Amino acid sequence: MRRLLPITAGAIILAALAIIYLFWWAPGPKTGAHEVIVKEGTTLRSASRQLEKEGAIPGSARTYYVMARLFGSGDPIQAGEFEIPKGTGGSAVLDLLQHGKPLLRLVTVTEGMPSIIVQEKLSASPYLKGPTPEIPEGSVLPDSYSFQRGDGRAVLVRQMQQAMDKAVAQLWPKRSLDCPVATPEQAVILASIVEKETGKPAERPMVAGVYCNRLRIGMKLDADPTVIYPVTKGKPLGRRILRSELNADNGYNTYKRAGLPEGPIANPGRASIEAVLHPAQTKAFYFVADGTGGHVFADTLAQQNANVAKWYAIRRQRGQM
Repeated sequence: MRRLLPITAGAIILAALAIIYLFWWAPGPKTGAHEVIVKEGTTLRSASRQLEKEGAIPGSARTYYVMARLFGSGDPIQAGEFEIPKGTGGSAVLDLLQHGKPLLRLVTVTEGMPSIIVQEKLSASPYLKGPTPEIPEGSVLPDSYSFQRGDGRAVLVRQMQQAMDKAVAQLWPKRSLDCPVATPEQAVILASIVEKETGKPAERPMVAGVYCNRLRIGMKLDADPTVIYPVTKGKPLGRRILRSELNADNGYNTYKRAGLPEGPIANPGRASIEAVLHPAQTKAFYFVADGTGGHVFADTLAQQNANVAKWYAIRRQRGQM
């Protein structure tokens, strides 16, 4: 009969260390990176159950909880969304939930984006909650905004609006007197037109200078984007403007009335607001596309007509007319 070797204290210690390593420091069972969403008020015990259910830890929630109490920090579990890298072990998972940074997501409002598109973007995000409030045109500052999963859409909109309020409050006191805009609200309205008229940043002060010159003498702005806005709420028109739209008197059409439209036609960026508050000093009253994505400017109607003729020739050459 074979005699069983006695189990030594050393063997027991080695076995215990192996178990501890397996359940606490060894690479985790997930084969790839994964996300864990921790709700507000989650405790170590409930986090252990959640991690077991999601397959993020080896063994049972009970074992993980005991290991965490023995070897982990006593710091609270944070709420938020966490990305756990592939192979993260139990110890590292706990440290991430206690001390790591929750995953931030971004929503970007581009310069000149109309509020209807901002609302659609926020409504379409599966990571935000709550209804999307109506966003007045020109009230949000184009930028990239970070948020965590579960944040409210209304909260994010308020952040965007506060950023616009702050930017205007900073820029308005430093304005020059070269443009006859009497209030910050008027500056934002004109900036929204400048934003939609040119895609070249270097042209913004010059475009603003033309419109400031027109406002100063009571000349109509004749800005195509103000005709389009009542039709599409700022979305691309996708066709040529109709004669009936040019003749429409709706409070926005600057072909019909002199002065500024009744409100912004987009959410202008900081650079366009600065261009209005510090326009180029120019004698130009006109501009037209030059075929390269920019514009050519003119001081007189005769110069403008010649530039328009060149633009039409370019369009005919391209088969656009």
